[in-house]
Amino acid sequence: MTELIPAPRSVVAGSGEMRLTAHSRIHAGHGTEGVGHWLRTVLRQATGLPLREGCEPDDTGGDGIGLRLGPGLGPEEYRLVSDGDGVLLEGGSAAGVFRGAQTLRQLLGPEAFRRAPVRRDRIWAVPYVTIEDSPRFRWRGMMLDVARHFTPKEGVLRQLDLMAAHKLNVLHFHLTDDQGWRIEIQRYPRLTEIGSWRARTKIGHRASPLWDDRPHGGHYTQDDIREIVAYAAERHIGVVPEIDVPGHSQAAIAAYPELGNSDVVDTASLTVWDTWGINPNVLAPTDNTLRFYEGVLEEVLELFPADAGPFSSFVHIGGDECLKDQWRDSDIAQKRIGSLGLADEDALQSWFVGHFDRWLAARGRRLIGWDEILEGGLAPGAAVSSWRGYSGGVTAARAGHDVVMCPQQYVYLDYRQDAGPDEPVPIGYVRTLEDVYRFEPVPSELTGEEAARVLGAQANVWTEVMEDQGRVDYQTYPRLAALAEVAWSDLPAPADRDFADFERRMTAHYRRLDALGVAYRPPTGPLPWQKRPGVLGRPIDGPPPHQ
Repeated sequence: MTELIPAPRSVVAGSGEMRLTAHSRIHAGHGTEGVGHWLRTVLRQATGLPLREGCEPDDTGGDGIGLRLGPGLGPEEYRLVSDGDGVLLEGGSAAGVFRGAQTLRQLLGPEAFRRAPVRRDRIWAVPYVTIEDSPRFRWRGMMLDVARHFTPKEGVLRQLDLMAAHKLNVLHFHLTDDQGWRIEIQRYPRLTEIGSWRARTKIGHRASPLWDDRPHGGHYTQDDIREIVAYAAERHIGVVPEIDVPGHSQAAIAAYPELGNSDVVDTASLTVWDTWGINPNVLAPTDNTLRFYEGVLEEVLELFPADAGPFSSFVHIGGDECLKDQWRDSDIAQKRIGSLGLADEDALQSWFVGHFDRWLAARGRRLIGWDEILEGGLAPGAAVSSWRGYSGGVTAARAGHDVVMCPQQYVYLDYRQDAGPDEPVPIGYVRTLEDVYRFEPVPSELTGEEAARVLGAQANVWTEVMEDQGRVDYQTYPRLAALAEVAWSDLPAPADRDFADFERRMTAHYRRLDALGVAYRPPTGPLPWQKRPGVLGRPIDGPPPHQ
């Protein structure tokens, strides 16, 4: 019972247990019908019990489950009471009830996470307990990069289920980059006909001599996207799409060469990039480029409705690692700087970002971008994903911008988990499970008013060195469980956090991950088939910079 992850705010244990039987019912009160359907489906699969619909919210016969909205509770707050009358789960909204349903599933044991019963004689019991719980942060996210290595639709749906099991509520969906364009745009078909696949792929870090000479590609149709968004919404997860501009755009330029700086480079000869790093081929700051991406975003807004889940009014435009060399050499770009009366190329990027901030705002949406969008000035309504440490988040919050904290030194899950030689494709700083558990999203130098600008935190799953689902699992888990607790639970200061207790609770959580089929990194190190001997990584010596 005390092995819950993330840790609840309050747990008061009783004496006894409520057993689910063939006669048990689930009643979903008004406003909780969707949660009831989800809970009935997953528990029927795992238990084999019929779990029919109950008639009244309080008439569960002592062995059933009642779901209802609870007045006075916050939107994601819930109260779970298990006693002689059965289980009553109340939430301030359907999202709160759903978060509580995840706790209930954990109380039933690891086998409750399976898709079919493994023992017909299994006794399914919920201990008598009262749990009161609510999240610390509103934004509790994971960024999934499907541009570098494509994740098929079924894999995305699986990630949403895993996020839901950890009470995460935002999928930041990185859909475009130099190495691939993954979303169908009907008015620009070459984005997927040409931009969604590359002829070969670098294996390991860009300095590696190894190549995978098989073509790599894939994209989501518009109906695939609609399905993903709807599936997420059923789990009270919002999907924030990222369409990267003005850098990280070679796949788009390969499909439509006029988008690039054709007066300084032969854009017609560019192909989708097959290696990693920061690419010099960036978008041209022309009216044609603006109109093109307005057309892209018009379809994106239709596919990602503003009311489809938490923070689904946001659209991420990237804005990171935009090299300015081509703009410096381009007569077209320099004339644009002059005609706009701008100071330099940084100001030109600010103008580019500001255009789409205004364009999105006029349609009732909000722009969010990586912290480079602060350079040259940032439009008032924009929000910032702070990835280059804490400084971008501090600057943004002090300037009145909302912030999502995702500093690479702590929550980049492509970074290696151990310094040992067996770690597959070692990248970046060593970030252990304990390091992630001691991550603090709110910079200490912020005032209370400034700290309120921190919407929350997310972990970023960049997939340059993650070629398949198993590698994504290995890098992501168990560290995402630690991030989930950091974002949900009201933990003490990092130095005072009880990591030993978290490790103890993880012992039970590993069995849940096993039931879910997650190929996580074992606490003792990689299994033989999880290693990647001879594949060059990018180790960084020394400790990472701190807050």
